[in-house]
Amino acid sequence: MSGSTFGNKFKITTWGESHGKALGVVVDGCPAGLPLTEDDIQVYLNRRRPGFSQFSTPRKESDQVEILSGVFEGKTTGTPISLMVRNTSQRSGDYGDIATYYRPGHADYTFDQKYGFRDYRGGGRSSGRETIGRVAAGAIAAKILKTLNISFTTYVSSIGDIVSDPADFDADYISKNELNMPDAKSCEAASAYLSDIIAQNDSIGSTVKCIVSGVPAGLGDPVFDKLDANLAKALMSIGAVKAVEIGDGVMVSENTGSYDNDGFHIEDGVVNKNSNHAGGILGGISDGSDLLLTCHFKATPSIASTQKTINKSGENIDVSIRGRHDPIIGPRAVVVVESMAAITIVNALFDNMSARMDKLVEFYK
Repeated sequence: MSGSTFGNKFKITTWGESHGKALGVVVDGCPAGLPLTEDDIQVYLNRRRPGFSQFSTPRKESDQVEILSGVFEGKTTGTPISLMVRNTSQRSGDYGDIATYYRPGHADYTFDQKYGFRDYRGGGRSSGRETIGRVAAGAIAAKILKTLNISFTTYVSSIGDIVSDPADFDADYISKNELNMPDAKSCEAASAYLSDIIAQNDSIGSTVKCIVSGVPAGLGDPVFDKLDANLAKALMSIGAVKAVEIGDGVMVSENTGSYDNDGFHIEDGVVNKNSNHAGGILGGISDGSDLLLTCHFKATPSIASTQKTINKSGENIDVSIRGRHDPIIGPRAVVVVESMAAITIVNALFDNMSARMDKLVEFYK
């Protein structure tokens, strides 16, 4: 299987299946000398681990990370970093009947069409547990960016038709609630709504927003490797993401040029923008303002309600999905969105180191 590697200068390769012995990632291209411990990575993995919220799958996994290579005496060596998380709470028996039919909304049918064979236990490589590797690698990328004062504010902005009000935005509140929403009012309404959805044996979609602050101007290329294009690919590669927006996103099709254009001004010798409809990227290159990213997640396809599908014998059947599943994806995906954005930005930073001769001369003088 190809397609498990992402990145160029900072390259990650995820591996493992939902019900295999372990999952992990190999990170290649991390500079030597970065202080790194398992605790640094564990903080990020704890944000996505299952079984610790009433609104997530009851599958309990500690998701304890092990650093297998690439770190010596608390610092990266510049060699590939291998990270592993062991699966400890598999119940593969819950998925035995899935081998005979195709779950609606899942990759079962398409996986069979491509490979002719699949690991049906929890979805195998198509499972949300694949994101463990992304998050572990994202923790390293985020630590690199933190040394450059690049930071992230990522949160669930909507659940179903309940949308958080920007006027009530409280960044500190995001980490204090199970839904990772930015205000108490929308969180309370969404919690009640989600409880009703669960009672109906159903699931619901959600939206995750990511604000990246401190990104310097000049990252990205103007043609195929646009920063927004690479971010869109990174975010669309997350399971269940069906749309990605940069800045005003789809609203730009309704805006006039006089409204949509972000004017510039100088303040204390620093270039600033009067607005940020472009979401921090112009012509595929960062402009120095905040990157504004939005991901739209579909509802979790595994639901206990009866659904219509077909089996491998070509018969029409009704199914009710058993097993342990999240009723909503957004809250646990917040850290996944943040991680993929961090990995993409680190790649852009490393690519940029060879973009200008004067900067190269300055570095090696």
